[in-house]
Amino acid sequence: MKSNWKTVTLESICRQITDGSHFSPKTADSGFPYITVRDIENDQIDFDNCKFVSADDFNQLLKNGCKPNKGDVLFSKDGTVGKVALVDYETNFVVLSSLAILRPDNNQIDSAFLKYVLKSPAFLDEAIGKKTGVAIRRIILRNLKAILVPVPPLPEQQRIVGILDAAFDGIATAKATAEQNLQNARALFESHLQSVFTQRGEGWVEKPLNAVCDLQNGYAFKSGDYIESSNTLNIRMSSIRPGGSFDSEHNQRFLPDSYAKEYASFLLKEGDLIIAMTDMAGDPKILGVPTLVSNLNGRNFLMNQRVGKLFGFSESVRVPYLRYFLASPLIKQYYKSKGAGGLQINISKGDILSAQIPIPGIVVQDRVVNQLDELVAETQRLESLYQRKLAALDELKKSLLHQAFSGAL
Repeated sequence: MKSNWKTVTLESICRQITDGSHFSPKTADSGFPYITVRDIENDQIDFDNCKFVSADDFNQLLKNGCKPNKGDVLFSKDGTVGKVALVDYETNFVVLSSLAILRPDNNQIDSAFLKYVLKSPAFLDEAIGKKTGVAIRRIILRNLKAILVPVPPLPEQQRIVGILDAAFDGIATAKATAEQNLQNARALFESHLQSVFTQRGEGWVEKPLNAVCDLQNGYAFKSGDYIESSNTLNIRMSSIRPGGSFDSEHNQRFLPDSYAKEYASFLLKEGDLIIAMTDMAGDPKILGVPTLVSNLNGRNFLMNQRVGKLFGFSESVRVPYLRYFLASPLIKQYYKSKGAGGLQINISKGDILSAQIPIPGIVVQDRVVNQLDELVAETQRLESLYQRKLAALDELKKSLLHQAFSGAL
């Protein structure tokens, strides 16, 4: 750090550090924006999708100091610590207590510079390290105020802000391009998958799924069945990812090892084809997704009642061909239309098995599978490439912030 920089507490360079409302007002269909942690993404406040409060509640929260002013910086302190947004506009809105409102002393620190300080790896590590609580972990205002921050002279602050603004704009553009390329790669595969099963050739026949296989529901294990640890786990919808990959390591619940014998008919084995019969938290991207079971590593996995296993396959259909069809947009749309329920959409065994499957001869099925396997491999290669680019861009931002506040930028 340069000799003309000083290190001071966050409180000493702010005219005020407070937080938002400690009670949740009744939300309204319209009125004044009411901002919480979830409304801040990519350093911006999402006013389009936020909740609103009435004029009366707004005026009360205004009196309580819950309205940020132009030039203030917001910092998320409850749950997800470290989301930051600079209020560089005049807008009437109020915030919840999960957001701290920092009002900088502009004689000492530039608002934009403060924003970058709060985003720096050193500050975030310190803030996260000071989190307390059990149900919702947070950094309390007293501890936030006491964090030490580097402060150069104002001209130096403005020079650093100019460099970081330009660099971050470039990184944002590069990230947007990489994210679009990632979406394009996935969309290309989805489009090809759709065309395979809609542009059918000579000799194709259409049959209901129950003509080529059957479906077994899992078992409705009760909450009292679960224990702390064992070699027997319960497979739930959370094990099935939207892309059709199988997660055997996370979000599982343990069952007594004796259940592996008692409920042997619900045991899964490597290579089983399972399907999600319920969406996840209202997200239909998981509904009907087929997944090959893998990576069991010698453990016992018993099916939850909302996971179904396809079995008893006819010799007229290849299982990999069937799996690709069940992953296609065509069948996803069908299952979505058949789903029932409110917040959580369910699809019945009967509706799953009534889906119509276009079936060519075995030679054509094998050719389709080989082509799709090659496209999957290329899509995965591109996804991996773009994911690495996105990760590298995030690391570049961290590196620039580290350099900025160690005096090396």
